[in-house]
Amino acid sequence: MFDRAWIAARIPHQGSMCLLDGVVDWSPDHVLCRATGHTDPANPLRADGRLGAACGIEYAAQAMAVHGALLAAADEPPRQGYLTSVRSVALQVDRLDDLPGELAVRAERLSGDGNTLLYQFSLEHAGRRLLDGRAAVVLDAAGHRPVFSGQPPVDGKNPDPGPRKESA
Repeated sequence: MFDRAWIAARIPHQGSMCLLDGVVDWSPDHVLCRATGHTDPANPLRADGRLGAACGIEYAAQAMAVHGALLAAADEPPRQGYLTSVRSVALQVDRLDDLPGELAVRAERLSGDGNTLLYQFSLEHAGRRLLDGRAAVVLDAAGHRPVFSGQPPVDGKNPDPGPRKESA
């Protein structure tokens, strides 16, 4: 369907940090990707000679980014997403690098609005669930101003008076 080159051209992860090899299936609600680099000794997420199962969260996050790219209009770049939290993560294995063959990386969009998304994700190998959980993503967070001004909101808006001046 869509290969590694297509993915690398559309997500911020480049070189060996682009962990996904292709898109197997997708719809507006989900994406299924495949990955084989988990056994590569040069995998950038390896530590102490192994690839821990928690690194699967990064594989899932990249699948979410791919899903955003698939949903973006053809003439505009996908919006930048930032993983803000993961919840209910269940690791069924200790490591990923000792599993030969492909990993199936799934991300299902559960809800979202213009700026935030909630995904359920999982990694599987040969039909066996390796890990799963939920992730919250904020879109274009770099372009949003923080709402921490120390002042209470007025009519749902933050008055943000700017920097405070010390009195002499």
